[in-house]
Amino acid sequence: MTPRLILDVHALQNVPPSNLNRDDTGAPKTAVYGGVTRARVSSQAWKRATRRYFTQLLDPKELGVRTKRVAELLAERITTLRPDLDGPPALALAAEVLQTATGSKIAPPKRKADAAKKNGEPEPAPESSYLMFLSARQLDLLAALAVEGADDITAFFKDKDAKARAKKIADGRHSVDIALFGRMVADSADINVDAAAQVAHAISVHRAETESDYFTAVDDRNTDAEPGAGMIGTVDFNSATLYRYAAVDVDLLARNLGQGLDEDEPATPVRRAVEAFLDGFVSSLPTGKVNTFGNHTLPDAVVVKLRTARPVSFVSAFEKPVLADEFGGHMEPACARLADYVPELERAYGEEGCLTWVLRVGPATAKLASLGTETPSLSAVVSSVGQAVADRLEQRG
Repeated sequence: MTPRLILDVHALQNVPPSNLNRDDTGAPKTAVYGGVTRARVSSQAWKRATRRYFTQLLDPKELGVRTKRVAELLAERITTLRPDLDGPPALALAAEVLQTATGSKIAPPKRKADAAKKNGEPEPAPESSYLMFLSARQLDLLAALAVEGADDITAFFKDKDAKARAKKIADGRHSVDIALFGRMVADSADINVDAAAQVAHAISVHRAETESDYFTAVDDRNTDAEPGAGMIGTVDFNSATLYRYAAVDVDLLARNLGQGLDEDEPATPVRRAVEAFLDGFVSSLPTGKVNTFGNHTLPDAVVVKLRTARPVSFVSAFEKPVLADEFGGHMEPACARLADYVPELERAYGEEGCLTWVLRVGPATAKLASLGTETPSLSAVVSSVGQAVADRLEQRG
């Protein structure tokens, strides 16, 4: 049996007063773990931050777009190929192609359509009833197919081969972000994509308290006779040392991506996706209330492991809340806790042989050096991990 290939990413990150991820009341999200309340940042928030960070790392052709306004997106591509179809013809064509390819209803939203009719305005553009995630390659190929059948698209799709081609396009050439984070198409489960990446909710390694900042804003046009604030309010925040964890099933990622572009070596798309995920996950930060708090930090410590069995989180190291040391601060005792816990866990479960890279900053993280190969920079970690993944895939042939 061929061993699995699993990438685990662990990070410890200090975040000063902030509100990265709000709940329905506007307060920072929390969770109870180990019997105490922890600061929490949801997996969805950090996945979105990671996906947005990809735009700095990858060519747009390797990425996808998740939107209800997918018909407009496809119509733009159709118009590029056939300028004479600009406007309603391209939108109608796009809607028909998308319905055939995904099985989803693509139509003007009823509320918008009723409002437009009442106000004597043109009918709004058709939309999907839910967010649809398609890659740039898929959209390009669907646009070409639409142009091919543009003279009579209904008759065109009566041909079984044409319909099958549309569905095949929607289920192939997945972008890096679709391959990593998956896709659900409610009306056509056969073109769903299982996510190759799993991201845990980040939680503080210690008990965390939510505080409130009372603020005022002064009206610039106030005179001396009008003292006082033009606006008052409160904003909730907390601060934390977060444990962050994510895992990538490299084998599933390879299946999702397929063979990539024709000129690529088989391992190239997978390596590029792994490197982008590692860089993006470590470097990204959710932007909730960032203008208010300016909480721009990076992890003090990152531990990356390449396994051959199953993903393993080290969150149990912090089930007992970390207490600040005698000089204050949670990072140093958290690193010491992790450095003690990881070898014990891996000895017990026979995981000592997995490849490990450590990136750390400052003396507080010194104990983590014993866990694996120290690397001087994130770029060095990313390159080394990418090469190791490519080597393992090539060894399999």
